[in-house]
Amino acid sequence: MDRNGDEQSMPSSPAPLPEEDLWAAERMVEALIFAAEQPLSIAEIRERLPRPVDVEAILERLTAAYEGRGIALVQVAGGWQFRTAPDLAFLLRREDHERRRLSRAALETLAIIAYHQPVTRAEIEEIRGVSLSKGTLDLLLEAGWVKPAGRRKSPGLPLEFRTTDEFLSHFGLNSLEDLPGLAELKAAGLLDSLDEALARMEEEAAAEANRTPAEDDPPPSAEEGGT
Repeated sequence: MDRNGDEQSMPSSPAPLPEEDLWAAERMVEALIFAAEQPLSIAEIRERLPRPVDVEAILERLTAAYEGRGIALVQVAGGWQFRTAPDLAFLLRREDHERRRLSRAALETLAIIAYHQPVTRAEIEEIRGVSLSKGTLDLLLEAGWVKPAGRRKSPGLPLEFRTTDEFLSHFGLNSLEDLPGLAELKAAGLLDSLDEALARMEEEAAAEANRTPAEDDPPPSAEEGGT
């Protein structure tokens, strides 16, 4: 096999563009991100451009260009999106608060799912210490912030829940690793109750799985059943 031929057939990075063409590509990327309802990944941006360009370099240029402005280009939920500058968020806080007001129960439930996903309904109730109303979970599902994540392979096959990309986007997070204060909360012991609850439930499930069913017990001996 011709190594030189293979090397020539391998895709190469886009060649540097003249400044005029780079400016045109930058405008197109800017327009794509501005018009998108959801964060756009680099792959999605690249697919929509008419010619190959160094999208990463263009994003760096745009990020620098918007630095210090009223809006900023940020990474959110694995993609790129224009957002209000963090120091100006107070201008929109009232509008956002009125649009979607969460109860304390919903906020607690969302926090538990975010920090300990995937979790079951029983685990959420265990950490909160009260039963979880259907309306609370339905509100988070309707908002698109949480979703079912399959069934756990444990007695009863309970449904598990996890957060969504919409959750990351709404709260301005690029990934779950950006959740604030998890290490600090754990160090302070503020999340120990859920960890203990999960461990206790796992122990109970293991004990249940190892228990011999009554119908499998051997029949009593003649001595045990004697009169």
